[in-house]
Amino acid sequence: MKKLGIIALLMLAAAAGWWWSDKDKPVEPQFRTEAADRGDISAQVSANGTLNPVTLVNVGTQVSGTVRRIEADFNQQVKAGQLLAELDPALFQAALAQSTANLANARAQLNLAQANATRMQTLFKQEYVSRLELDQAVAAQAQAQAQLNLARAQQTRDEINLGFTKIRSPVDGTVIDRQVDVGQTVAASFQTPTLFQIGKDLTRMQIDSTVSEADIGQVKVGQAVKFRVDAFPDADYSGAVRQVRLNAKTEQNVVTYNVVVDVANPRLALMPGMTANLRVQVETRSKVLRVPTTALRFRPADSATEGASKPRGSAVYVLRDGQPERVAVKTGISDKAFTEILSGELKPGDPVIVADLTVKKDSGANMPRGRLF
Repeated sequence: MKKLGIIALLMLAAAAGWWWSDKDKPVEPQFRTEAADRGDISAQVSANGTLNPVTLVNVGTQVSGTVRRIEADFNQQVKAGQLLAELDPALFQAALAQSTANLANARAQLNLAQANATRMQTLFKQEYVSRLELDQAVAAQAQAQAQLNLARAQQTRDEINLGFTKIRSPVDGTVIDRQVDVGQTVAASFQTPTLFQIGKDLTRMQIDSTVSEADIGQVKVGQAVKFRVDAFPDADYSGAVRQVRLNAKTEQNVVTYNVVVDVANPRLALMPGMTANLRVQVETRSKVLRVPTTALRFRPADSATEGASKPRGSAVYVLRDGQPERVAVKTGISDKAFTEILSGELKPGDPVIVADLTVKKDSGANMPRGRLF
C-alpha cells in the first residue's frame, strides 16, 4: 500500500509539471491568408422598393349617391370614356326637370318684359308716359334677362351633375382596384371618394425605392439597376434610375431618399405592389488589383499596444517569413467582398492576412482529465 501511494504522488507531480510546462510554451501564430489578385469589381448600392404603375389614376365621383350598377371589375382592361359604374340618377333627374321649368318661366318673363319695354318706348315718344316709367320698364327687361341667364346656368349645372352619375374611365388601362359595390352609398361632400384605381400601362412599371443618406450620393440618373422579386427568386430583372427625389424622409432618426427606377414589363409578369430588392450599379472596373475587404479590417493582436505612434490610413498585412508585415495602400471602389487597390507596395499573388486563427488557451485548457489512479 505504501508503494502504491508513492506511485500515485509521482504521477500527480508529473502531470502537474507537464501542465505547467505546456502552459508556458509560446503559441505559434497562425493566420488565414488569401492572395491579392486582378479581377473585376462592381460597386453597388442595395435598396428595397415597391413596384407600381408609372401612371396610377384614382377614379372618383364628384356627386353623392347610391351605386346602382358596376360595369368594371378587377384586372379588366378598359378604354378611355368606358362606363365603370353608375349612381342612382333619380334625384339629379328631378333637379334637372326643376331647373328646366325655371328656365322656361324665366324665358316667359323676359318676353313679357321685352314687350312692355317696347310699348313704353312708343308711349314715351307720344308723351303718354314719363321718363321714369320708361326707365323702369327697361330695367325690368334687364332683370328678366339676368334671371334667364341664371336659370340657364342652373340647368347646365344640373345636366352636368346628372352626367357625373355615370363614372367613366379617364384613360386606357387596367383596373387595379375597385372599392365600391352595388348598393353602397358614396358621399362627395368634403373630398372626392376613390371608386377605382386604374393603371395606365402595366407594360411599363416603376420601382419606388428608399436609399439611405449614406449611399444616396453615389446614385445618379441613368445608372443601371438589377433587381429580384420574391415571386420569381431565380429571375433577374433590369431597369434604370429615372429620378432621385430631393424630399428626404426621416423615420427613427434614419434619413432616406426616394429613388425612382424605370422597369420594362412586356410579359406582365411583374405586378403592382411586389417588393423589389435592388442593386444599383454605381461603377464597374475591370482587371484591377484587389484584395478581400476583410483584409483591410485585419490588425495583428500586438498592434493595439502601438499607442500614439500607430500608423494611420488604409493598410493590409502580408504574411512574410511567418510574420505579418504592414503594407500601406490606397483603396478605390468596393463591392463589399473585394476592394480595389489603387496604389501601394502590393503585388498580385501577395498573401494578405484576412484572419488570425490562433486559439488562445485558457488556464484549464490542457488540464489532464480523468482519474490519475
